[in-house]
Amino acid sequence: MPAKKSSQAQQDPKELSLNQRLIKALAHPLRVRLLAHMNDREWSPNELSGELNEGLSQISYHVKVLKDFEMIEMTRTEPRRGAVEHYYRAVERAYIPSWMAKLIPKSGKEIIGSNILEAIEEDLVASINSGKFYERDDCHATYTPVTLDSIGCKEADEAANALLEALLKIEGKSANRRAKGQGDGEYIPVSAAVLVFGSDLAEERGRPTPRT
Repeated sequence: MPAKKSSQAQQDPKELSLNQRLIKALAHPLRVRLLAHMNDREWSPNELSGELNEGLSQISYHVKVLKDFEMIEMTRTEPRRGAVEHYYRAVERAYIPSWMAKLIPKSGKEIIGSNILEAIEEDLVASINSGKFYERDDCHATYTPVTLDSIGCKEADEAANALLEALLKIEGKSANRRAKGQGDGEYIPVSAAVLVFGSDLAEERGRPTPRT
């Protein structure tokens, strides 16, 4: 009687939940970098190979893994030098809940954090320089250092997650209004950055002043 294959070997990536697919997809640092790039715009494996200075065969392999886990999708093909170049873009937004972040290797977390901060900086600087940042009266900018305990930190993370979910629902409502010909019909690009992190500066400010 042939030996049974393990349930893990038999499991189809498409049968996994989004969270399970995301965890497995980000188990390798290079896939974290690939997904971060493709979350911003479409890329071909050939372009990614040059951008990240990695071998094309290695890039192609990890792109296939991301595609198998349905983290990316092919957006178009383009004839190039007798071959066909395939372009891909991330399917899901770059959103990592705190419980999931615990399962990602430290190297992966550092790459994710660096890419997100670089994207925020690039977007923010360009928007300020162009005047877009101050163009509308309903723009919002807040910086609030606070001192919390462990329970408060968890509550702050939950609040940040709730804000993100609310923002995505607002985006969906805007799309529905445009589709139905309701509202003003405008397409207004908006960026929102939510950061809740342990702060060196806030720690320094929160320390009691030594008595003289």
